[in-house]
Amino acid sequence: MSADTDLIKLYSGKILALAADIARTERLRNPDATAKKRSPLCGSTVTVDVNMTDGLISDYGQDVKACALGQAAASVVADAIVGCTPEQVQTARDQLKDMLKSGGPVPDAPFDGLEVLTPARDFKNRHASILLSLDATVDALEQARTQSCA
Repeated sequence: MSADTDLIKLYSGKILALAADIARTERLRNPDATAKKRSPLCGSTVTVDVNMTDGLISDYGQDVKACALGQAAASVVADAIVGCTPEQVQTARDQLKDMLKSGGPVPDAPFDGLEVLTPARDFKNRHASILLSLDATVDALEQARTQSCA
C-alpha cells in the first residue's frame, strides 16, 4: 500500500466528521480542576476542565487546538466522559496508548468509539496528539483528587 493510500485511510470520513463536531468545547466557569497538555512534535494542545460529584465526572469542558486526529479523539472523549470514574478514564487512556503503540484492543465502553483511530497505529508521530484529551483529563482528575484530600 502506498503512503498516499495510507494517509487517505487514516483521515477517513468518520474521523473528519468527529473532528468537525466536537462536543463540550466550552470551558467550565468554576472547574474542580484544569489541565493542559501539548504534543511537542506537532504543537497540538488540549486544555480540559472537570467537575466531580460523588466520585464521578459531572461536567467537562475542553479547548482543543489539535490536528484532525486529536480533534476526533477529543470528540469521542467528550461524548463519553460525563458519568465516568477517574479509574475508567485512566483505563481508557492506558488502553488507547496500548492500542496505538502495541496493537492492543480497542478501549472499553464508553470509550470504544476510539476504535476509529485504529489506522493511526502506523503513524507514531500522531500518537501524542491522539492521546492529548485523555492525558489532560487524567492529569485534571489527579489534581481534583489531590485538592479534595487537602
